[in-house]
Amino acid sequence: MSKCNLNYKRTKFACYSAYFTMSTIFCVPPLLFVTFREEFGISYTLLGTLVLTNFCTQLAVDLIFTFFSKYFNTKRVVKTMPLLTSLGLMVYALIPTFFSKYAYFGLLIGTVLFSVSAGLSEVLLSPTIAAIPSDNPQRDMSTLHSLYAFGVFTMVVISTLFLKIFGNDNWAYLIIFLALLPIISSVLFAFSPMPNALKSQGIGGLTATRSSLKGIALCAFCIFFGSCAENVMSNWISSYIENALQIDKALGDVLGVAGFAVLLGIARITYAKIGKNIIGILLVGMIGASVCYLVASLIFNTFLSFIACVLTGLFTAMLWPGTLIMMEEKVPGVGVAAYALMASSGDLGAAIAPQLTGLVVDGVSASSFATSLSQKMGVSVEQIGLRAGMLVNCIFPILGAVTVVIAIKYFKKTVQR
Repeated sequence: MSKCNLNYKRTKFACYSAYFTMSTIFCVPPLLFVTFREEFGISYTLLGTLVLTNFCTQLAVDLIFTFFSKYFNTKRVVKTMPLLTSLGLMVYALIPTFFSKYAYFGLLIGTVLFSVSAGLSEVLLSPTIAAIPSDNPQRDMSTLHSLYAFGVFTMVVISTLFLKIFGNDNWAYLIIFLALLPIISSVLFAFSPMPNALKSQGIGGLTATRSSLKGIALCAFCIFFGSCAENVMSNWISSYIENALQIDKALGDVLGVAGFAVLLGIARITYAKIGKNIIGILLVGMIGASVCYLVASLIFNTFLSFIACVLTGLFTAMLWPGTLIMMEEKVPGVGVAAYALMASSGDLGAAIAPQLTGLVVDGVSASSFATSLSQKMGVSVEQIGLRAGMLVNCIFPILGAVTVVIAIKYFKKTVQR
């Protein structure tokens, strides 16, 4: 094997490492929502705003790269962005610890910092992997996204064990430890070559046609709805299992949150090995996610609701990476800007849906309807609110399924021309 190929293997490993550690900033903060609520008195709406801030910041980064990517040295940005993740996590941990009166401010500033890095990662890591010469680029793309899922599993297990052993009061030490991990990715990138094909292009490539722009637009809608379906559950599953289903936090996080992540990863790695017909998989995923949200919210059986929450990971696994694969297959000549547009659409969904959940939970919990229903059913108003929040979100994968059907018809026509 040539030295060049060996070097690109190191580059690929650096990308995988960065995506793996990036899972920290998505999965660990939601695990601490209940702790933040109890320790600092932060409402569900404000907790949802942290998620909104996370993804709105990423959305801003995505849009900047969509329209102004040619002004950035993308190779240099890829190599330095993990350090920004570390900085954000350090701020996230230290300000609430030493300035408790400004706890939410610290959480907000830390969230903005590591979200910039996350936005850069989503925009640049996928096209970096796509630009590396490979016999099976779909496998590499699916593997990249599967490592995010396995990263979530790893971080959930580490976090749960840490908090169980040392107590929730010591959560800041956990965040500081996790802040050290992205430095490994930065070191790997420092000694890895970047592919020359990683360059800025127009949204549909160098010469975007009207047809390719329509195809990219359909992909953008698809990834938006898929991101909504995935991120509501990934951000709220810990709080939902603990407070709505009344399951012990440690047990719920290990079996629920980690179970969700494992299914997410298994589905992605399975597609990487044997997957095909990505559009069909997207349709099944959207429909399955809709059913999971309906069961989780409407069935007052703890076991069935719990299983539905976990199974959402299986059905939403390919909705984001699968849309990227569909774009690569159906739309020729896409570049960094097209990936940035996909990331911005996904981040918009990830920002809107979890925040909507927080608003619905607080709004329904404070309503007379919830008070009346809780008395009739013998559950708390908070449980009613949480279930209402989950129920509202079934609309996103339903709309996603409609979008996939439209995409199937559209791409079939373009092939026939």
